[in-house]
Amino acid sequence: MPSSRCLPPHALRVSTYAELEAYVRAFAAGHLHLLMLFGPPGVGKSCCVRQELGRHVCWISGQATPLGIYLEAYAHRDKPLVLDDVDGLYADRSGIRLLKVLCQTEPTKTLNWHTATPILKRRRVPPRFTTTSHVALVGNDWKTLNADVAALEDRGHVLLFEPTALEVHRQAAGWFWDQAIFDFVADHLHLIAQHSLRTYHQAWELKRANLDWRQAVLSRFLTGPALVVARLKADPSFASEAARVRAFVQAGAGCRATYFYHAKRLRAASAGPRMALTQATPPGAVPPCADHLDQLRRRFGGLGNG
Repeated sequence: MPSSRCLPPHALRVSTYAELEAYVRAFAAGHLHLLMLFGPPGVGKSCCVRQELGRHVCWISGQATPLGIYLEAYAHRDKPLVLDDVDGLYADRSGIRLLKVLCQTEPTKTLNWHTATPILKRRRVPPRFTTTSHVALVGNDWKTLNADVAALEDRGHVLLFEPTALEVHRQAAGWFWDQAIFDFVADHLHLIAQHSLRTYHQAWELKRANLDWRQAVLSRFLTGPALVVARLKADPSFASEAARVRAFVQAGAGCRATYFYHAKRLRAASAGPRMALTQATPPGAVPPCADHLDQLRRRFGGLGNG
């Protein structure tokens, strides 16, 4: 992930779900007062936190304002706070200053709102209160822009979660249900630099609609002639390699030599890992690790964007 270069030197790199879950459990148990969790999208960071904390937590997601955070911190005093998908928060100086106070290492923190704001009166929120909440920040990106951001980083445990494509695939085996899609992804893991759990569910949606789900999977990590070759290889309607070569040339993707050049590069050194799925049918409308804001709102109510 390119943004990983922007994280502080003391950031811990975590590559397995077992390691990630251990840190999240420590946060849920109250051992970590500030957990800062970052990594590429679609790897289940938020899902891991949600599953461990359950309903006994305040979720603040998306474009939360400093005032929205203050209001939610008061409404959920002494409960864990999770700020999810907060990639732009580090650029808001007032938001960072508020978080610096909220994330102090002292057990009890005192928050203040010095500006006269009508919404405080309407919601009967005082301009000053104390809380013992511990905080988790979850996002895809983070940058140390100034001393205030550096001070916030210094207060907590910064994790960079970067699972391999195989690790993501193994995680999907715990909840996915379509063996054909799962095996197709397995055969192409060697080509995936940054995998996503969303790949499986999106492919299933297309398959259910009788659309070309194989093309959608391949398009996530291939482009140009390599994508054309991979699509032809995955198309069962071609009876021979010669037929695929003719289709490649007729599509204007390149000559015969170009086809075989990319075909060789796409070939895996060994067969993809085979795992038998334990689920045979979808568990619901969305997979357990899908990160859907609407689902969060239905489950937890307001998300602190006031």
